[in-house]
Amino acid sequence: MAQSDDARDNAASGASPKRGQTGSGGRSGDKSGSRRTGGGSAKARRKAARLAAVQALYQVDLSGTNTETVLGEFIKHRLGHEVDGDTYVAADPQLFSDILRGASARQAELDTMLTSCLDATWPVDRLERLTRAILRAGAFELLVNVETHPRIVISEYVDVAHAFFAGREPAMVNGVLDKLARAIRADDLAAPDPSRAPAAGR
Repeated sequence: MAQSDDARDNAASGASPKRGQTGSGGRSGDKSGSRRTGGGSAKARRKAARLAAVQALYQVDLSGTNTETVLGEFIKHRLGHEVDGDTYVAADPQLFSDILRGASARQAELDTMLTSCLDATWPVDRLERLTRAILRAGAFELLVNVETHPRIVISEYVDVAHAFFAGREPAMVNGVLDKLARAIRADDLAAPDPSRAPAAGR
């Protein structure tokens, strides 16, 4: 599953996945360097936390850097900052930390779970690093974030995949995480997704 050099560089550096866009979906400023920014709804902060966690997991996998070192770097220099014209939503730091630490600490367990959902000829260690990072983060949340409907978790990580890939990867992420959710959270998956409930008064 090929990954562009731009996607690799962006994930490794923590840059915004799509050039010309900001972490919050708005236009970035022209100033370079790093400065603190803020704002973003609770939903936007959770989205930003998931995206940043995937980028951080990629960096840990690529460089072999200690998880805590990468976590500290992201919190100090990237989350909620403007870096070289790319603006970052002030991500939910607790969710970011939980995903990064949890997915790193339980990587072997998560990889075993994911392997059972992948084609036998394409195990986890053959996937692109960024795809692995997305699946590990998603699998971790499906496993431990039981207060969030699995459909929401799956949708969030499909969105992350779309931020980096224009090919088959988002569909693959959707299929693997859906299969995993059916295996470990079948009852929750069968329950109505509250995010799709009709608005009051309709």
